[in-house]
Amino acid sequence: MSVLSAIREGCVFFRKRGKQTQEPRRIIIGDVHGNFQALLRLLNRVDPDSEDEVYFLGDLIDRGQQSLQVVDFVIRNNYQCLLGNHEYMLLKALAGKKVSEKWLTGWIESGGAATLLSYNNNIPAEHINWFQSLPAYLDLGDIWLVHAGVHPKYPLEQQTNEQFCWIRNEFHTMTQPYFKDKLIITGHTLTFTFPDVKPGQLARGSGWLDIETGVYHPQSGWLTALDWTNQLVYQVQAQNKNCRTIPLEKAVVNLDIDKISRYSSRESSSKSLNL
Repeated sequence: MSVLSAIREGCVFFRKRGKQTQEPRRIIIGDVHGNFQALLRLLNRVDPDSEDEVYFLGDLIDRGQQSLQVVDFVIRNNYQCLLGNHEYMLLKALAGKKVSEKWLTGWIESGGAATLLSYNNNIPAEHINWFQSLPAYLDLGDIWLVHAGVHPKYPLEQQTNEQFCWIRNEFHTMTQPYFKDKLIITGHTLTFTFPDVKPGQLARGSGWLDIETGVYHPQSGWLTALDWTNQLVYQVQAQNKNCRTIPLEKAVVNLDIDKISRYSSRESSSKSLNL
């Protein structure tokens, strides 16, 4: 079944392999930001079947023109998704019966206008309820998924969803892994804003791996899926037909902690780039 056929038949997307020759894969997808066509192209390359586990790191919405289609697709396929800072902003902006002007302005200026347009200014209760149900993190044993990161000085139970969705400096500059036995995989921060990382490359720090390659950004355009089981990186570029599959170790840049520390001092100047 082609991707387009899957869409025509209700947007339920999985493939059946003739013979299962490998264990079910764990596939982690970075920030989609409303780029539905890029997501379909990416999944067509990854070719997940019904036994594979597909996880989204949050920020399905905003910036791109098809947030509604992305969200509906993920819901219909029953894929697991984390709360990203853009879903967090949406929920804060549309909290309860009253609209928060502060959060609404920030959300609209950060790409929310495109989301509202895709929904024709009417986000259904089903989608709002789904956003509200999204977990801040997922523990998968050897890997731990979260949108932005964790604060290195506090236990998980003392941290908030806002921190899990937004943190940067304290997380990226920690010198020791937060977990001794698992790798933290994140989206949120554009990898090429780290020193020595080129557009499309992944970034690895102390106990963490960032796969947010900036599908929406003109300097990159890459959308990334990480097949953790087979240690493969799948990528498509939104602006053109470029696509590639790379072994993880060839796709990732190991960051220098001293350079990251210097980088963190200028992060605030690029906050709008990464929001």
